[in-house]
Amino acid sequence: MALPEPVARSVRLADREVTYLLRRSHRRSVGLRVDHRGLIVGAPVSATLAAIDDIVRRHGAWVVEHLDRWRERLPTAVLRLSEGLRLPWLGGELALQFGGTSRVRWSADGAELRLPQAPDAATLALEKALRQRIREVFLQRIAHWAPQLALAAPPIALSAARTRWGSCSSRGVVRLNWRLGFLPLDLVDYVVVHELAHLREMNHSPRFWSLVEGLCPDWRERRRELRLRGAGVPLF
Repeated sequence: MALPEPVARSVRLADREVTYLLRRSHRRSVGLRVDHRGLIVGAPVSATLAAIDDIVRRHGAWVVEHLDRWRERLPTAVLRLSEGLRLPWLGGELALQFGGTSRVRWSADGAELRLPQAPDAATLALEKALRQRIREVFLQRIAHWAPQLALAAPPIALSAARTRWGSCSSRGVVRLNWRLGFLPLDLVDYVVVHELAHLREMNHSPRFWSLVEGLCPDWRERRRELRLRGAGVPLF
């Protein structure tokens, strides 16, 4: 009998949602390890999913510690800027041009960005321009979604965390990772809705997920895609 294909699963450990790759084999017990791909769980073919998740939870402290170490060792991809370089941006592409202008210029359709600096000196200017543009997008999406949760638009702040796309403080400030701009808009919306829902429920209770599902019925698929695509966003 052929063994099942490896599948991605997730389990909640305290306040964190941890994704792992489940690999079935003819082994006799469940084993956990963290390698270059993240958390890998090996399990017997006969083990139930509930039993496997329970073992991961019982080793939660070990899992969190080793995943944190793994994330610290992740190589930082250095983006090399060049004329005509295209970056993923809100589900489309953003073409970069350099020189020939005294200030940052966006095309009318938002598909091209021209920077005054040469490519080898434009990194900071590029990040500043992208931060400003994605902040506008965040404000637009919050203005769209907040009323649907009976909320006033909260103040926002931008973050650059490597492992977190958003957060919500007890003071009602929503922090959103500016690198979400490298992902499709439906994933941006999922993160915005997630953080806005925390203004109503500061937890991950069934009531919280019910709020999220009311606006994003396919939130599970969006969360899964966010994890997959998020690993490939440009870092600079």
